[in-house]
Amino acid sequence: MKIIQLHQEEAKIIKLAVENNRQAQQQIYSRFSSKMLSVCRQYIKDIQLAEDVMITAFMKVFTNLKNFEHKGSFEGWIRRIMVNECISYLRVQKKVKFAEDEFFTEESFNEIDSQFTVEQIQFLIDALPDGYKMVFNLYAIEGYKHNEIAKMLGINEGTSKSQLSHARKMLQTQITILKKQDNGTE
Repeated sequence: MKIIQLHQEEAKIIKLAVENNRQAQQQIYSRFSSKMLSVCRQYIKDIQLAEDVMITAFMKVFTNLKNFEHKGSFEGWIRRIMVNECISYLRVQKKVKFAEDEFFTEESFNEIDSQFTVEQIQFLIDALPDGYKMVFNLYAIEGYKHNEIAKMLGINEGTSKSQLSHARKMLQTQITILKKQDNGTE
């Protein structure tokens, strides 16, 4: 089967990379770097800084490759390292502030209309305050639960929920403005 063959090939490349085989490490980097830069870019607006963080995270990937247990997705394992490195970077830069707001309203969030481009959606997410953006990305894009986000960021679970609620409200407001501009009503 093709899936088994791909898994065996990936395992072989990982084994070689653990042994400091530069070609195997280059293969891993080439295969995942564009996706991982996209992950870093979700958290860090500046593309050059996002690339720096990605490269630092890849160093951690190669340093800790021997600890990969081949349980679950290799890409998912790398992605988690990228997300953690982005969070660490933002913490060091002291760019993220969380308002200890325990009050939030759980609202439904409609799907973003397909009339918007990826660049427009990314622009809207980039415009969020860093705390809102981080929680939104972790919850809506990465799929973490609020208790996991709270542990990762060192905040209360209620604060995570509140940050997400505020982020959604801001995004909905901005989407409404964009729609009005596109329709020529504003």
